[in-house]
Amino acid sequence: MSATIEELLLAAEYVIAEGNPHVVLCERGVRSFDTQTRNLLDLTAIPVVKSLSHLPIIADPSHGTGVRAKVTPMARAAVAAGADGLMVEVHPDPNHALSDGAQSLYPDQFRELLDQIRDIARAIDRDLSPPLPPTG
Repeated sequence: MSATIEELLLAAEYVIAEGNPHVVLCERGVRSFDTQTRNLLDLTAIPVVKSLSHLPIIADPSHGTGVRAKVTPMARAAVAAGADGLMVEVHPDPNHALSDGAQSLYPDQFRELLDQIRDIARAIDRDLSPPLPPTG
């Protein structure tokens, strides 16, 4: 629900120290007093984490906003801020989704988002190629 960046990083290091090296951090928003969105997606956390840690950080603009119309702009901003990936909810019929339909993109919106973030990544000399699967 709420943790400082330092607490997030220490928790991740604890998981790693206990034997799980496969840790990815996720920014999915902080609580705020505003009622226009579910959470306030803290995009400043992305470059801060990247400057303090070797761990990858992804952004979840779906849960970070809770509002379909806000997912795409926040996803674009997260890529520009340096996110290593995105977690975006997509549903063919969000109005009939069992949960979180209000924050789910339609497939066409998702395809458009992918085109947009490719352009953003290119503009800041980043590559959106999927990571290679682990070997061994």
